[in-house]
Amino acid sequence: MISKNAIIHHNVRLGANCVVEDYAVIGAPPAGSSPGELETVIGDNAVIRSHTIIYAGNKIGSGFQTGNKANIRELNEIGNNVSIGTLSVVEHHVMIGHGVRIHSQAFIPEFSVLEDECWIGPQVVLTNAKYPGSPDAKKDLKGVRISRAAVVGAHATVLPGITIGEQALIGAGSVVAHDVAARIVVAGNPAKPINTIADLPYPKRTEK
Repeated sequence: MISKNAIIHHNVRLGANCVVEDYAVIGAPPAGSSPGELETVIGDNAVIRSHTIIYAGNKIGSGFQTGNKANIRELNEIGNNVSIGTLSVVEHHVMIGHGVRIHSQAFIPEFSVLEDECWIGPQVVLTNAKYPGSPDAKKDLKGVRISRAAVVGAHATVLPGITIGEQALIGAGSVVAHDVAARIVVAGNPAKPINTIADLPYPKRTEK
């Protein structure tokens, strides 16, 4: 089910039962590459909603979904059952595991790593430049790592090179300037430990 208004560039492989809505663009060549030079692969049962742009060179698993106007740059590795929300931006050379949820208006910059089942709230900003605008800023980029099943609450900002541990929880609006240990809850600016996942008053996910 591909809309007649969608644009599918050369060297794009779509799996079975994919839906591509109006004005979506798949396989757009990034700067420095020619049309069709980079293969783009999207697995079965994808839903690419209207005005989404997926640049060339992405390798995306099955069950992929986007909200409207998501922007996914080139050369990313994205697992199965990943959702990227409306107006979210995923830059290039990002690694996203299976079962990851990225909510609306999030920003995921170059060299970020999002492990399986992590959850990124709306308007979360991950960063990768310690000194933006400096002469060597592009050379010194260092992405954030969000470990398996970690949760980053709405409007949180995570500074370059930070690692968020497995099943950790980042409170809404936090600014994370230091690594966060596994199964720890942090909040504030700068974010500080306030609890553990084990002590939160709701049923916990089964550990794997």
